[in-house]
Amino acid sequence: MNKNILNTGIQEFIKINWNTDMMSVLLKKPIFDGVSQKELVEQCEAKKKCKDKLPTWFSTNQIYYPNKLNIEQTSSEITAQYKTNLVCGKSLIDITGGFGIDSYFFSQKIAQITHCEIDENLSKKAAHNFDVLGLKNCSCIAENGIDFLAKSNSHFDWIYIDPSRRNNSKDKVFFLRDCLPNVPENLELLFSRSSNILIKTSPLLDFSIGIKELKFVKEIHVVASQNEVKELLWILEKDFQNSIKIKTINISKEQQETFDFMLLDEKETIPEFGLPLHYLYEPNSAILKSGAFKSVANRFELKKLQEHSHLYTSNTLIDFPGRSFKIEKVIPHQKKEIQKLNISKANVSTRNFPENVENIRKKHNIKDGGNVYLFFTKNIENNLIVLVCKKV
Repeated sequence: MNKNILNTGIQEFIKINWNTDMMSVLLKKPIFDGVSQKELVEQCEAKKKCKDKLPTWFSTNQIYYPNKLNIEQTSSEITAQYKTNLVCGKSLIDITGGFGIDSYFFSQKIAQITHCEIDENLSKKAAHNFDVLGLKNCSCIAENGIDFLAKSNSHFDWIYIDPSRRNNSKDKVFFLRDCLPNVPENLELLFSRSSNILIKTSPLLDFSIGIKELKFVKEIHVVASQNEVKELLWILEKDFQNSIKIKTINISKEQQETFDFMLLDEKETIPEFGLPLHYLYEPNSAILKSGAFKSVANRFELKKLQEHSHLYTSNTLIDFPGRSFKIEKVIPHQKKEIQKLNISKANVSTRNFPENVENIRKKHNIKDGGNVYLFFTKNIENNLIVLVCKKV
C-alpha cells in the first residue's frame, strides 16, 4: 500500500481524471513523486468501476482503491445491503473479507465484525477505507480466514464466506470444492465456530450440486438486480434437516419483486397447462434461475404454455413478478404467416424454441426495438408458434 497515493494533490488528480482516457495517462512521464503512472491509472480505473456499483466509495474522499479486478469481483452496494437482512446477533466474521463491502454493511446490523483478508495489502486498504467511512466496529486481520478460525476459540453468531471463484492457477471454477477456500472440506471447522453460515456463490452454481456439496442448507436466496441474477446466497444452520426454502428477489429502481417457495413443493407440484389466452407472463430472471416453473403457475393461478417453455397465460391481468403482456395475435411459426404481420421492428424472445434470436432476426429481417414483442415458443400441443404481444 503506497500511502503517497493519499496525498492531497494525487487524490485531486484521481477525482478529476477518473473518466479520462487511461492510455494517455499511462504514456505520460511521472506526474507525482512517489507514485507511478501505472498506480495512478489503477486508482482511476477502479474508481470508475465504483461509480454505479459502489456509489458510497465513489463519492467519498480519500478512498484507497484496489485493482479493478477486485472491484469487479466484490458485491455491489445493492446486494450487500440485501445481505444485512439475513443476519442478526452480536458478532460476525467475514473470512474472505476482500475490499470490505459486505463487512461494511454487516457492521450496520451487527455489533462486532471481524474482517479476515489473506492479501495483506488489500487488508490494509480495507482498514484505511473503514476508517475514512467512519466504521468503528470492525477489526481487520491480514490472515487466511480458515487459519484464523482454526486457531481461535471464539464463537461467532454468523460466519460469512465469499469463496474466490478462481483457483491457484487463476482459472475460473464453479464447484464449491474447487473455490478458495474449499468450503465443503472445512464445514466441520466452520460449524464448530458458528451455528449460522452465509455463503455467497456464483449464479451459475446449480442448486442440486451446491446442496450435495454442503450440509444443513436452510435457505437459498437468488438475488437479481435490474433482472440480472448477481449472486446466490446459501444459509446453513447447524443440524437443520427440514425442507429447503428458496427466496427470489429482483431489485430494480422502481420496486422489489419477491417470490418464495419450498424446494420440495416445487418437485411435487403439478401445474395446469393451456393454450394462450388474453395475457402472457414471463417470470423475472431470479425466478427462472430458481427453477420455480411449476410453483409460480399454481401460486398465481396461471396456465403454463408448455412444460419447457416457462411462459404463462391468463384471461385476466394480474400483478406478476416479471414482465406482463397483452397477447394481440397467435400465429403458427410459418414464414408466410410471419410476413403477413408486416413487422420490420420488434423485441424478439425465444422460449423452448429450436432457433436463436439472431437467426430469427436475419431470416425475417426484423430489427431490434419498438413496441411490438414477439415470443417464439412451443404450445401445449408441441407446435411452434409466435405470440404477437404488447407490453402491459
